[in-house]
Parts: sequence; C-alpha cells; structure tokens
Amino acid sequence: MPAPTTLFMTISATPPSRIVQRLWHFAQRLGPFAPFVVLYVVGLIVLSISRLGLILWQFDRVTATGELGAILLQGVRVDLIELGLLALMPLLVAPILAHSAGFRWWRRLSLLWVFLALLLLVFMEAATPGFIHEYDVRPNRIFVEYLKYPHEVFGMLWQGFKLEIFTSLLVTLITVFALQRLLSAWQPTQTSWSNRKLWLVWPVLMVCVLFGIRSSLTHRPANPALFAITQDSMVNSLILNSSYSVFYAAYSLQHEAKSSAIYGKLPRETVFTLTGAKNTDIPTLTTLVPSVKRDKPLNLVILLQESLGAGFVASLGGKPVTPNLEQLKAEGIWFTQMYATGTRSVRGIEAVVTGFQPTPADSTVKLDLSQKNFFSLASLLAKQGYLTEFIYGGESHFDNMRRFFMGNGFQHIIDQPQFKNPQFVASWGVSDEDLLNKTHAQLLAHHASGKPFFTLAFSSSNHAPFEFPDGRITLFEQPKATDNNAVKYADYAIGEFIKKAKASPYWQDTVFLIVADHDIRVRGNALVPVEHFHIPALILGGAITPKTIDAIASQIDLPVTMLSLMGVRAQHPMTGHDLSALDADYRGRAMMQYNYNFGWMVQTGQSANDNQVVVLREGQPPAFAHYDVAHKTLVNQPPPANAMPLTETALANALLPALLYQEQRYRLPE
Repeated sequence: MPAPTTLFMTISATPPSRIVQRLWHFAQRLGPFAPFVVLYVVGLIVLSISRLGLILWQFDRVTATGELGAILLQGVRVDLIELGLLALMPLLVAPILAHSAGFRWWRRLSLLWVFLALLLLVFMEAATPGFIHEYDVRPNRIFVEYLKYPHEVFGMLWQGFKLEIFTSLLVTLITVFALQRLLSAWQPTQTSWSNRKLWLVWPVLMVCVLFGIRSSLTHRPANPALFAITQDSMVNSLILNSSYSVFYAAYSLQHEAKSSAIYGKLPRETVFTLTGAKNTDIPTLTTLVPSVKRDKPLNLVILLQESLGAGFVASLGGKPVTPNLEQLKAEGIWFTQMYATGTRSVRGIEAVVTGFQPTPADSTVKLDLSQKNFFSLASLLAKQGYLTEFIYGGESHFDNMRRFFMGNGFQHIIDQPQFKNPQFVASWGVSDEDLLNKTHAQLLAHHASGKPFFTLAFSSSNHAPFEFPDGRITLFEQPKATDNNAVKYADYAIGEFIKKAKASPYWQDTVFLIVADHDIRVRGNALVPVEHFHIPALILGGAITPKTIDAIASQIDLPVTMLSLMGVRAQHPMTGHDLSALDADYRGRAMMQYNYNFGWMVQTGQSANDNQVVVLREGQPPAFAHYDVAHKTLVNQPPPANAMPLTETALANALLPALLYQEQRYRLPE
C-alpha cells in the first residue's frame, strides 16, 4: 500500500498508527467520496462545539428564550445546509474526474476543496466571539461590507482586537496541521470503484446533498427567517453558523445593488428640507398628537389582504366581487384614492406596518440592516404595554417575515403549524376562514386578559393557484380557480369575521384596518401603471365615525392614521400623514415603486383628478404625466412649469428612505 500524501507535501514514510491504518482501509470502501465524509463529520463536530461554546457564553440570554432544545436541533439543520453548499460544487464534477482515469486530478481537487472548506468553517467560528461581542450578532452583512475597506478595518482590528486576532490565527494554524494529517490518512491514492459503481452512487449522493441544502419539503427552501424562533436577534443568530450567515448576507446584498442614487443626487440638507426632516439623530422623528382623545387607547387589528386591488371593488371602478367590503364601507372610514407603494407583499408590509417609504432596493422586511431596531407599529406599541402578534395561514419564514417581525417588536407569531384541524389547507396555507377564525379566538383571549393588543393577520387565499373551500360563495365565473372567485371568497371570509367581531366584547375597544398589500398583477406599458397601485382601504370599529376620504393617499399614511384614531400619543419616525382629521386645504400624494421606476403623484387641487405625476428613471431624465382617475390611464405630458421643484421633491423622497436605512436612523429613540 502506498504511503499517504498530504495536500502540499509527502509525509515521511514512518509506519502509520493503527488509527490511521483503519481510516485508510475505511477510505478504500468510500472510494472517491471519502473526503466529503470527512467534511460532513468534522464540519458537524466543529460547528456543534462552537455553537455549544457560544450558548454557554450567552447562557442567560439563551435560557431566557426557553428554546434551548430547538436552538441546538435547528442548529444542526443549518449546519447540514452549509456543508451541503460547500460540498456541492466538486460533487457536480465528480462523474467527470472521479473515475479511474482521472482519479489523480480528482484526489487533488477533493482534498484541497475539503481542506479549504473546513478551514473556512473553523476560521469563521473562531472570529465569531469577537464579532458578537462588538455587534451582538454572528458575522453578517457588516462582515461582508467591511471587506471593501481593508486599510481601515485592519487598523481597527489591530488597535482593539489583538487578542481575537491572535486567537483566530492560532486556531487556524492548529487546524491546518490537524487537517493535513487527517486528510492524508483518509484519502486512498487510487480508486477501487468501477465507473459503473460511481455512476450508480453519484445520483443518490447528489439527491441527498441537494435535499440537505433545501432542508424543506414545503414551497420554499429554508432560509434565516425560518430559524428566527425567538425575539432575541443574537440568540437567533446562534442557530446559524457564521459561514452560512456571511454567505446569506453576501447573497442578500445583490438585492440592494440598486439604491435610490440611480435617480440622481441631492445635498443632504436639501433632502431634509424638501421632506421636512431634520439633520438630527433620527431625522424624521416627530410627536404624534392624536386627533381623538381617549381615556384608554384602543386596540389595533390589521387585516392585510393578499392582492386585493381596486380592480376587484365595483365602487372603485372594478368588478363586483367584494359585496361585503362594499357594504361595510358605509360603516367606517373609506379611502377612495389609496395607493400601494409597491408590487410585493413585503413592500405592503413595509408600508402598512412600518410606514417606511419605498426604494429601488428590496423591501426592508428582507434587508439585513433592518432586522432589528427598525421602527414598526409593534415596536412602538410593545413599549406602551401592548401584546403584539402576527397571524399567517402559511409559513411565516416566507419572504423573511418571521425574522423581521421577531426582531422588530412582534412578541408572538402564529403560522400554519399552529392551526389545529383547519377546515381547508391550500398550497399557500390554511384558508382565510381558518385564518380569521383563529384571529377571532386570539382577540377574545386578549380582551379577556385585559391587556391592550395589536394583531396583524395576513391572508393568502387570493394567490395562485386560487384554492378555497367549496360551498361558501356563488362563483363569479367558471372555472372555479380564478382570481375573481378567490377574491370573492376572501371577501366572504372578511364579512364573516366582522359579523363575529361586532358581536364580541372587543369590538368597541378595537380599531380595524382592512387593506390590500398590493394589486394582483401589476403590469402595463406605462412607466408606472398607476391604476394597478390603486387599492381599497377601510377603517372600522365601534368607536369609529364613518366618512369617506377622496384625497390621494399612500399606504404609508395608514399607520400614522391608525395610531391617531387609537388615541396613542407617541414619538415615531414615520413620514406618513394623519388622515383622520384633514382640513379643506389638504393635498395628498402617493409614491409608487415599480421595478426601478419611482412614481411620485401629487394632488394639485381639491379633486384627486387634479394631479401631477413625475417618474424618476435610472440613467434617464424624469418623465411627466397626468393620471386620469376616471379612465385609469396615465397620460404623458411635456415638462410643466414647476418641473424642477416637482422633480426635486420626488427625488428627495426617493433618497430619504435609502439614507435612513443605510445609516440605521429609522427607529425609536433610545
């Protein structure tokens, strides 16, 4: 038997120990895939030891969550994802090189790859304690971004983290030596496998690795949001491993490649002046004086409706498939010219729950810097003693919702696994009836406890493939599985819920918002298809005085308005308007992010049809238009007399949220 070789040099021909001999013979059986067994076994050991050490270090915070067992179990799951990602690339080329003719090259590649992969895991885990000590989270986006500034970062590390640097280097050097000895004893110099055996085993191995990477049999693969099981962001990060955390942060950065700077630049002070912000720690911080004084602030319930655009509401120029909404609009505050900020659910969540203005980047629900200490209604109300919860009929880690909510004030999350014996389960989760029945039960329990509450319920029935239970509605059309029928069913579920709510003790003490996250299909040949941003919004409750608001309004106005109607006096950074007490001279505005186009529509007269629209575009001059409300068309126009101030105002409002996000200034005061 030939002497084993290391990665970079031949070990002296001294007789190997018995352990090495046994490893050698076992490796013969594993053939060309022996190094990857080392990767998985050693990788799991290293990552588990590191996680246990971090848990012991932060034991008080971990045990306070009551999720120690889940943290350990889910941690192994994350480790298998990361090890699968590390093993995937060389395994893809195994059939080309791992046969007898190319085994010499395969051996070198596999040894080097596994060596570097394990070294990366060890190095990242060694660097983790210092990073947690400084940032209270595992290495993440900040770690990636700092790679762009080596001079400054290395200087900072040398000045303040000498012990961490030397400890990491020592651990890395020990790992290099240990891996050389281990891998040299594990890899045979030639394969004993036939090509037939290789081709039989390889597909099975690939399926196992790919399943480990996906780590889920549901619609979506596992992601960090799935592992956000506590309200402590640092503890949630312990479930991950640092290599996975950094890789995912690097992947997420591509969604932030397009910032508002694509539209142009303005001096910082000009941005603040045009948007009413101030050059302070929290530029948009303001104190809300509620329009309604209440002895005790009301509870809040938001029913966020999936894809319920104005095209489904007859009185808004759409189809007659929302009879319950049409009936209820006379009982509350009805907005006839409400506009969504974007085309995705996370954009709607961003606007309705946080009041944050849209940008060309992904929604802040998914971006890394907003996963904690980012303002939300939940974070404000939780500080005022409210119980805060999110209820969703599907999987709450979709679109990173769980991670974002748990890091920003939501105390409880109820999603599909918590629904016992649902009446109907569709591809996207339980039906809207099940969702709202659960919501009703939760509201009764909260009211009985005597504690104020904020509940966000997010529907899912109006989503392709449009599945809902039989026998609930008279179908609007055939076949059954269409958006019009799904919306009619969603409207039915809303109607049934409101009936129960009106007969419940919490009705008089609660304000309800029914609003869409976005329209179902936002498309068209206009630079911004404004008609598809038009959505219904209705505020209900026993303490609400009915009225209709015809002014142009944006989703970001709703959270401010809700707080005002609740009677909550508080500081907040939201830029939306309080629509609960408008004077006769009020002129509304709306902002719409459509791919990389930003639409700014401002009302110029008493009617919503009196408006000007400017569209900011990447690398092109702004375009100007008028939106014909009656015919739902955007009519292009030449630059108006006020083109310059109109454009600057729009640009300032596109730049402001990017500035607030990047500098982490959209939050509550300490």
